[in-house]
Amino acid sequence: MLGEAVIYDVLRQGLWVAVSMAAPLLTVALIAGLAIGLLQALTSVQEMTLTFVPKVGAMLVVFWVSMSFMTATLTDFFTSRIIPLIAGG
Repeated sequence: MLGEAVIYDVLRQGLWVAVSMAAPLLTVALIAGLAIGLLQALTSVQEMTLTFVPKVGAMLVVFWVSMSFMTATLTDFFTSRIIPLIAGG
């Protein structure tokens, strides 16, 4: 039986892994959204697809580039924390 401290520690580490994996995508979405919003404000063009398509495109590029980082982070978390708890618990 696992203690509460171990469960909370693994949960904290899991949330940190999720944040570190999502940070590149969220950062690019924020920067692209601000840039497109500024462009729309300067040109007075209010087209919905102008906001959505470039942001999704930038996020797909960053996702493709950072996929190896995300996979390595998640694999390391599972092999170093989750699997030993399952095997030992």
